Amino acid sequence: MKIAIPREIMSGERRVAATPETVRKLIAMGHEVLVETGAGAGIFATDDDYELSGARVVADVRELFATADLVLKVKQPIHNEAIGRHEVDLMREGAYLVTFLHPAAPESHEMVRRLRDRNITSFTMDGIPRITRAQRMDALTSMSTCTGYRAVLHAAMLLPRFVPMVGTAIGTIKPAEVLVVGTGVVGLQAVATAKRLGAVVRGWDIRSAARTEAGSLGARVEGFEVSEAIAIAPGGYAKALPPEWLSRERQALAPLVAKSDIVILSALVPGALAPRLVTQEMVQSMRPGTVIIDVSVDQGGNCEATVAGREVVVNDVTVSGIQNIPGGLPVHSTWLYANNMAHFVENLFKRDLALPDFEDQIVRDALVTMGRRIHFKPALEAMGEE
Repeated sequence: MKIAIPREIMSGERRVAATPETVRKLIAMGHEVLVETGAGAGIFATDDDYELSGARVVADVRELFATADLVLKVKQPIHNEAIGRHEVDLMREGAYLVTFLHPAAPESHEMVRRLRDRNITSFTMDGIPRITRAQRMDALTSMSTCTGYRAVLHAAMLLPRFVPMVGTAIGTIKPAEVLVVGTGVVGLQAVATAKRLGAVVRGWDIRSAARTEAGSLGARVEGFEVSEAIAIAPGGYAKALPPEWLSRERQALAPLVAKSDIVILSALVPGALAPRLVTQEMVQSMRPGTVIIDVSVDQGGNCEATVAGREVVVNDVTVSGIQNIPGGLPVHSTWLYANNMAHFVENLFKRDLALPDFEDQIVRDALVTMGRRIHFKPALEAMGEE
């Protein structure tokens, strides 16, 4: 396989899909690696570093995409303003693509249809199943660790108040109240970071085990009792609640949102649209100057007021839907992601260096488009094409 590593063009994105170290791993597997000029600048890896690792550096992005059998990216393909073409259209028909596609999110539907129509066989890194064998490939968990940490720091920068309790000569400033909704990997890292900053932290989740973990990190556990049959999918991950239960959850969550200074929204259903937990009315109930960071934005967002890729102010409440939170931690997030990607590629072509192993569960679960069809069930459901 000729594997292409392009420079990421999403605004503010500094990560890259391969480091010089993982390029050597890909070459050792038997592949040829092409890297776009400047692809590693955001992680301080030079073109010379990639050439020394055995890659060929390519200056023309059109040549890079056109000659690649497999393209490895961090973020979903978008329109390249510099050359006036969409990244999907730069790929040759019949090529392979591995990246975060977030195929169920409404913003991704047009791009997924492009991949289908160009006969690109695509795989999404957020479709990898949470099974033991896939842990080394689980980029969603890797990026979630970065996201939970960085989201709290970003919220603290937006908040026009102190986060910790601060004693002064004229009185004591109370600590900020932080509510973390969804205490999976993102949420637990957010809880830990907010605690380190000195906030009063509440953790919310529909899963009792997740609430227990949040409590072990010092969060005040807030519950919403739902039977495991309704709330928990195989592997311990959250399921999408039926509409009547989702309505009950919103009602229980509303008073906690209203009294919070910072709300971190990280409730996700693997491979599906994120549940809408915070309504416009709940945002209106928050105090002026408070902050919502919706880190589930790539899967549609947990808040009705979230605008993908932007920070908006609603009734003096800042609602952040920025999409590249791990990109603000590019060195470590790239190190994690590039190694996840190398392990995925190794598994993908473990039987034949030119043909994916479609009998493998990890490969099947991550498959989005192939043979001019969309195969990713949550995307089909979200598109109404099931």
